[in-house]
Amino acid sequence: MSELQSSIPLPERMRPKSLEDFVGQSHLIGPKGAITQALQQGIIPSMIFWGPPGVGKTTLAQLIAEKSERSFQTLSAINSGVKDVRAVIDRARSGGMFASSSPILFIDEIHRFSKSQQDSLLGAVEKGWITLIGATTENPSFEVISALRSRCQIYVLKQLEKSDLVELLERALKHDAQLKPKSLKLKESDALLLYSGGDARRMLNALELVANTSKQKEITNAVCKEILQERLADYDKGGEQHYDIISAFIKSIRGSDADASMYWLARMMRGGEDPKFIARRLLILASEDIGLVNPTAMVLANTCFQAAQAIGYPECELTLAQTTLYLAKSQKSNSAYTALGRAKKLAEEFPSEGVPLHLRNAPSELMKDLDYGKDYKYPHDYPGNWVEQSYLPKALLGKQIYKPGKNKREES
Repeated sequence: MSELQSSIPLPERMRPKSLEDFVGQSHLIGPKGAITQALQQGIIPSMIFWGPPGVGKTTLAQLIAEKSERSFQTLSAINSGVKDVRAVIDRARSGGMFASSSPILFIDEIHRFSKSQQDSLLGAVEKGWITLIGATTENPSFEVISALRSRCQIYVLKQLEKSDLVELLERALKHDAQLKPKSLKLKESDALLLYSGGDARRMLNALELVANTSKQKEITNAVCKEILQERLADYDKGGEQHYDIISAFIKSIRGSDADASMYWLARMMRGGEDPKFIARRLLILASEDIGLVNPTAMVLANTCFQAAQAIGYPECELTLAQTTLYLAKSQKSNSAYTALGRAKKLAEEFPSEGVPLHLRNAPSELMKDLDYGKDYKYPHDYPGNWVEQSYLPKALLGKQIYKPGKNKREES
């Protein structure tokens, strides 16, 4: 084995060579999957892959290019600017870089592109000079401009299941040229799975570290913990700590623990977490966990989000801290959240109930003749601007969807 081959990390050595070898995402690449159908038809749309780290976004893009026999070019949103994007597009348009007429341009972490960088892609995607595949760990609705989203199919890549991750571990031990001669046996996998947080790349890197460090022939939880424990305390904004710490942060605020909330906030700041990500989660929490008991929380959280977008680190740190403390100390109510859940359930159970006649709009004489709007009582014509009448369809009369929280504001 050459020195170059031995220096290639295990995740790269184990990268699937075909869609048949790809683990997970059966909803996309299974027999009836959307991407499978597109490949069979030979029509590959521009698309955005949204999912957590280590689930195969880059690999899937490469395999699509190979399967469709298209040239493949990559850009990283971290170190590429508008100039780089335009250079790639110009070469693609002139045919100087790619062999095919419809090359695939893969942009990793596309959510890091600014609006102007994303704008620079629009014409090329619309005219078919390139087929764009973008990868993001963030919600495209927030991080990708609407004009670009409208030109792309959004595909959600799911977190890998435990069975998927164990299969990848077994494959590596059995088939990797460097690990196979070691004759290692996977006796226990929980520690590796815990360390990975569902990130296959992180898990395989950990496996390689354990395999190259341990003198044991059996891979056990104890062996893995001994070797990996020093790294478990790190904050990796692209790995499982990203999700674990934001979860602890939100749950601390929901539980009205100001001290814990500030600690987890500081951990994220220290790790370089995107302030927009933190502010967005605060905005969601203000609506979901505080809601009607304190509507000002939503206003403050939205202002915080706008500040995080406008000024960034380090200036927005105090704004994030203020908002965190305000939300942690606020009263809590999830009545709007639970009411929406009940309403959605009823909408599923009763999807086609007709609007009562007295509530229907009557813009024409024919509709008036059909009693549209008849017997509707205009609340402002009555004392207190309220009058008793039914507003739900007949099948739902008497159903209580909104149940006030136990606080003075909602009970009044």
